Formats: sequence, C-alpha cells, structure tokens
Amino acid sequence: MSRTVTIDPVTRIEGHAKITIELDEQGTVRDARFHVNEFRGFEKFCEGRLMWEMPGITSRICGICPASHLVASAKAGDDILAIGIPETAEKLRRLMTLAQWIQSHALSFFHLSSPDLLLGFDGDPSTRNVFGLIAEHGDLARRGIRLRKFGQEVIELLGGRKIHTPWAVAGGVREPFDAARRDRLLAWIPEVKETAAIALRTLKDALDRHRHEIPSFGNFRSLHVGLVSRDGALEYYGGALRVRDGDGNTVADRIDPRHYAEIFGEVSEPWSYLKFPYYKPLGYPQGIYRVGPLSRLNVCDYIDTPLAEAERQAFKALGGDAEVVNNSFYYHYARLIEVVFAIEKTEQLLADPALLGTHVRAKAMINRTEGVGACEAPRGTLFHHYTVDENGVLKAVNMLIATSQNNLAMNRTVRQLAMRHLDGAEITEGLLNRIEAGIRCFDPCLSCSTHALGRMALHVQVVGATGDVLSEQWR
Repeated sequence: MSRTVTIDPVTRIEGHAKITIELDEQGTVRDARFHVNEFRGFEKFCEGRLMWEMPGITSRICGICPASHLVASAKAGDDILAIGIPETAEKLRRLMTLAQWIQSHALSFFHLSSPDLLLGFDGDPSTRNVFGLIAEHGDLARRGIRLRKFGQEVIELLGGRKIHTPWAVAGGVREPFDAARRDRLLAWIPEVKETAAIALRTLKDALDRHRHEIPSFGNFRSLHVGLVSRDGALEYYGGALRVRDGDGNTVADRIDPRHYAEIFGEVSEPWSYLKFPYYKPLGYPQGIYRVGPLSRLNVCDYIDTPLAEAERQAFKALGGDAEVVNNSFYYHYARLIEVVFAIEKTEQLLADPALLGTHVRAKAMINRTEGVGACEAPRGTLFHHYTVDENGVLKAVNMLIATSQNNLAMNRTVRQLAMRHLDGAEITEGLLNRIEAGIRCFDPCLSCSTHALGRMALHVQVVGATGDVLSEQWR
C-alpha cells in the first residue's frame, strides 16, 4: 500500500510551504517535493508603474533583503537610462550590499540554524530554538544579535531606515555620505571581526560533531552560478556571470548579466508557485544549478581580502582534488566566510576618501526600452528585468530570485534526506527536523519577505492508498 507523508505548513523559514513524501508499497521513498503554496505577484502588478518608482516598490518585496532588491532595481534603471553612475554612488551601493549580506547571514546562522547545529538535530524541541540557544550559549546569541545590528545600522545610516529604504535610484543614490556616520561605523569593526571569528570556530566544532550526518544533506553534483570580477575574484555588485559544474570545470564564463535569459530558462510546475529555473544548454530538469554562498565560493578563483581568502582555502579542501564543495550542508560554512569578507570589505570602503564624495547621481532620460540589473543577494544572484515604453512606463517585469534558482536543488535535498531517514514506519521528530534543516541550508526566502522565528509548526500525515489516515502527528 503506497502512502504519502505531508508536512504542512513548513515554517521557521520565510514564507509558506509544505513537503510531501511519497512511499511505495514497501515503504521506500519514491519521491519528495518541496511545495511553495503562496503567490505574491510583484511581476504582474508592477506593470503600468513608472520605471523611476521601481526601487522604492521592489525594496518592499523582502523584509530581510530589501537592499538587494533596491540595488538590483536601481541597476536596471541605470541600464534603461544607458548611463554610468558616479564613483561615489557605486561605492555607496556596494557598502549597502555588503551590509545586507552581514545582517541576513547573521540572522540565518545565529538564530535559524544554530539551534540545530549547537543543540542537536534530535534535541528536545521545547528547547531546540533561539531561546534554548540563549540559555546555553548566551554570549554567542548576543554577539549574533549585535552582528546583525551592525549590518542594519550601515543600511540605516546610508538610507535613513533599516527596512524598505528608498535610497538607491536610477542613476545613483539620493544623498551623499558624511564623515560622522563613517566614523560611527568604523568604531564597530573590531567587535564584528571578533564575532565573525568566534562564529567560524563554533561552526567548525559543530561540523566535526555532525560529520556523520553531513553526507545526506543535499550532497550531489550540480552546476554552480555566481558573479566574479574580471580576474575571477568573488564579486557581489558588478562583474560577470560564471557557471561551473560539480567537478570544477568552467562551463560558461564572462557572461554579461544583461544576457541572463539566454542561458537560464524558467519552468512552472502545477504543484508549486515557486518557479524552477534551469541552465538552458542542459535542458530541464538536467540543468539544475545552485546559487548563493556555496556556489559563489565554488565559482570564484580567490577572495581579495586576506582573512576570508585564508578561510576559502580551508573551505575548498572539503571538495577534495576537484576543490568543488557540492554538499549543501556547507552553505553554513560559506555563509560565515562571506561575513568575514563583507566586514573586511566594509572596512576598506569606509577608509576610501571617494566614499565621502558629493556627486552621487547621474541624470538622463529614457534611452533604452529594456534594462537588466543584477547583484549578489545574500541567497544568490538576483536579476531584475524591466521592459518600458518611451515614457518609462513598465510593460513587462521579470524577477529571477535567488531562492527560485535553488528550487531544483532544494527538492533534491528533501528527497535525499527523506530516503536517508524515513523508514516507512515511524514519523520521528528527528526526521522532521532534519528535513527542516536541509531546507534551511539554503536559507530560502519564499515570499522574499521576513523570516519566521521559533519552532516549526507541522502537521504530518501518513495516508494510505485509499485515502485513510494511517498515522498523524501535530506539533
């Protein structure tokens, strides 16, 4: 008798989703799917709006990474105006992008994933949460809060508020920076550097404790995609797209992000509102690829800050001779390396005299009817693609979000974990939590809004072929 195990809803991730696991007559996992069952429709209801409004509108897509949408949208506007922005404006945008990485990565590691990593996947669910983390690792939890506060303060001092700031615009940014705000941020640097170092040591200890668990957390070959600079360094604002396979071979390189649609396709499935992007030359679904911290470290040749580069070298050793890390569990490690990089790069930018320039915006009229803006959001490469008329009124909008680009990989991870831990008989708390943790490796932002903290609310049923509920568990 075949059965279906349903986890509905999946929370303690951002957005609304469920998981279904199909078992055959022998109780063996036949398939598993990660369903996203919400729809927001930003691409459609932005039609008819003026191009100039889009940074302010799209920064409201997400409460965790609004600055990423803000910057990508402003860059799409730059493309439509066909202008280069002032040096100061680019450096200020870069600073905000780094701050977005810091605050989002801090939230993901310290508050969403650390309860599992430090308290155990089979820990008591009443204490395996952020409050249990505070009770057992109070200093670490407080440092995590402070690290995230630093990232948010950078955003606030640049744009006037922490969330949904309308500061970046087509052509640059709205206002310049000043020495007083710069000095306020520089005073944070020693503390946040120390916190990042402590977090890395803590994670490495956790990796050792969970070494027997790690192989089943999304461990498979796929393509990896990210932006790199002209000389192959880790990039986060400009640069070109690079695609590498799971064996370390460069499949495509120096791809202008404006041409993303030539290499990436998008498919919709009837059982999920989250699109399934794929690499066109390999077709769907063989063209599975990943984006985000894990992939960025796999596609770059080096990191141009010393502390992060030293950590990248240790990270790459996990991939063996090919130096490609294909296990999704190591997103956590890559995320913290990026925090180190972002702090180092922030310190460099704050010391740059050009950051205090007063020329921060170039102005022009509509010179193109199509524009693409891309940057590296915390979860991966983000694209905003706008088509406008001669007055700048939007006719079409496409947003290729990082989480959707990881959709095929998240589904494969769920399937792998289910096959490893579900024996067809008993639904255990450990099984449910490991599936949650597998999804959280990717830090998905399903509606691109806010993360939900706390224990995952689950309703799981084992349903027989006739539709009878054979077993049921609520929590």
